[in-house]
Amino acid sequence: MGKIEVIFKKEDIHPEKLAGKTAVVFDVLFATSTMTSAIADGALSVLPVYSPEEAVKTAEAFDEPFLLAGEDQGRTIDGFHPPLRNQLKELVAGKHLILTTTNGTVALHKAQQAAHLYASSLLNNPATARHLSESHSGETIVIICSGSSGLYTMEDFYGAGSLVHYMQQNGNWELSDGALTSLHFYKGSGSARTVLRSCRIGGWLMKYGLDPAEIDFAAQEGIYETVLAYDRNTGQVKEGHYASS
Repeated sequence: MGKIEVIFKKEDIHPEKLAGKTAVVFDVLFATSTMTSAIADGALSVLPVYSPEEAVKTAEAFDEPFLLAGEDQGRTIDGFHPPLRNQLKELVAGKHLILTTTNGTVALHKAQQAAHLYASSLLNNPATARHLSESHSGETIVIICSGSSGLYTMEDFYGAGSLVHYMQQNGNWELSDGALTSLHFYKGSGSARTVLRSCRIGGWLMKYGLDPAEIDFAAQEGIYETVLAYDRNTGQVKEGHYASS
């Protein structure tokens, strides 16, 4: 029987403890939701980079079609596209998306020592759960909530509970206290739309002008069959399955 654990925020990641384990990163508002939708909308890959400066360097050295998208502390970076699905959906097909965010892309970088590393969201949780149950049964799955600037976030914890829910439908798993709590929270919290609109980050973003349609899009559960794997050899997130090396 495999085991599921939950890390509440990226600052709690101990990279050496991920060795030999499979990790799944969540940043529901919005990094991993944007990655999921970008691949589903035809992007060739997503390159999650650590900082705006690294994004610019990556773009300067890139010789294939690409888009730059990113935010810093919730605000779109000058010269970058907003890292939101409805802003990118008509632009990403046939291109690589170079993406930098305050939390989600940082969490992916901190989790690189995992044997297998995935990104997930509400949009593709059922597909991710099926893949994990088929390809990683018997292993330890570590779900990583990115959080926000050192703080726990409700939307990522809800996303973790959603994934645990679907994984239980596909196999038998031993749940850590954190995983079990996330499952109870998911089942008892009402609709994803309500959770994402009422959480601290969702409320803050709407207060400062974010179109609520972006939040409502990210709240849709299971609309994509995309499974996003991080390839350490290339630094790209693509649909597929990659082992670390």
